Amino acid sequence: MGTGTTGHGPNGPWDARDGRDTTGRLLRAATGSGARLIAEAATLVQGWAVLADPIAGAVYSAPAAAAADGVHAAAAPHDHPYSVQLPAAGAVLVLAPAPATPAEHTGHVAATTAALLEVRGQRAAELRGEQMRLHTTLLRLLLAGHADAVVDALGGGAYTHVTVYRLTGEDTPAAHQVLWRAVRPTLTPHADACTLLGRLDGELVVAEVHRGSDDGRILRLVSRVCERHGLLAGMAGPLPLAEMSTAYCDAAAARHSATPAHRIVPADAIGAPRLAPLLPAAPYARWAAAVLRPLDPAQQHLLLVWLRTGSKPSAAEALGLSAGTVRARIREAARLLDADLEDATVRAHLLLALRAPAPADADAAADAASGSDEAALRNAGEARLEALPGGILDTGAVRAWAGGLVDGLEPRLRIALTCWLRHHARTAPAATELHVHRTTLTTWLHQCADHLAQNLADATVRAEIHLALRITRCGRDAPADLPRRGGRTYRRA
Repeated sequence: MGTGTTGHGPNGPWDARDGRDTTGRLLRAATGSGARLIAEAATLVQGWAVLADPIAGAVYSAPAAAAADGVHAAAAPHDHPYSVQLPAAGAVLVLAPAPATPAEHTGHVAATTAALLEVRGQRAAELRGEQMRLHTTLLRLLLAGHADAVVDALGGGAYTHVTVYRLTGEDTPAAHQVLWRAVRPTLTPHADACTLLGRLDGELVVAEVHRGSDDGRILRLVSRVCERHGLLAGMAGPLPLAEMSTAYCDAAAARHSATPAHRIVPADAIGAPRLAPLLPAAPYARWAAAVLRPLDPAQQHLLLVWLRTGSKPSAAEALGLSAGTVRARIREAARLLDADLEDATVRAHLLLALRAPAPADADAAADAASGSDEAALRNAGEARLEALPGGILDTGAVRAWAGGLVDGLEPRLRIALTCWLRHHARTAPAATELHVHRTTLTTWLHQCADHLAQNLADATVRAEIHLALRITRCGRDAPADLPRRGGRTYRRA
């Protein structure tokens, strides 16, 4: 950071007494608040003053209309040669004095204000640890279902909903400090929302408690922090406060789909497969309701988290359960559904069922549709996960979607991808069945991802590709049909 000049002609002499008076005024303002300190600095230089943070933007601005100019000056000081920029409390203090203000006076105001901001920042840091522990406690109370107690602690505001973010990465501790300073969390209700930040089990959790409307401010801050510190994040909500635990799990499930190219992923972005909107609404919804009838909502949510994350250990982490408990509950769900949940096609169908529209909504949307198979689909005993209702995949829209997704794959890539998906994205068993080296299969999978322009690490994407390959299949797509060139990596069994 550098200091520009104000030099358009001093307006009379500037002496030590002026400095003492200026310092006294700034000290009195600093005892009130940071906003008062910045406002006093702006008055003293007869211009404007802004404290700009690289993540939060303008922390304080006097007047408010100068916020954008202050942030721009902090980012590009050479474009504002007549302003003064000084580092202060992890941010940048920007002063733009009036032309007649003496340069010595401006420099004294800037240096004193920056020093007082540092003192205020150190005092805040001394209290921050205790405040962070309080936030973590309130987050744990929300997860335990004590929403009323948390709302009382937040001042009794009429809070009804919560939006949850879960962030992970090597730089999480530093990101926590930066986000805390950017959000400036307080337990006093402000702007109809209150933000809780805490570190739970090594990850950073942000919960914005509000009154049903989310203005997107926290989302923007979290996005900037993720980019700056290389974190991956999942987001869920807004959901009712009573469903905090559901939002918490959904955010973790969404995070498994985050990549360096898309560092923050909303839960609803991975919860609604692209295939589902193309299916005939009425038979699809009735089939889903019939096959899921044996399961209660908690079992359905567990299965959805498992299918989104792609593995039982990941689901256990997202749900806050042991891996053994998740395995036992999935086995019980498989028994109730009378289905083999180790089959890749059954899993893909189950994901479609869990994200289907409500039958009543589908009926209203399809009043004019033909119902030739409705009677059969109303019978729960005839609905099975192993097979979708006849004909719902045999439509022009579905075939166009499937062809657009997987057409153009070379035979070897198509066969390898089909086998890998059938083995639930496990490379070693798929390579063994294909009789190729694991390195060869990994190379082919990278080529598949490039050709399809899809993230194969996303379990929902894999389920859709599996169904698209089945819809467009002409031959067997079997490992025995893999073209061979001879050599060690293409040997026959």
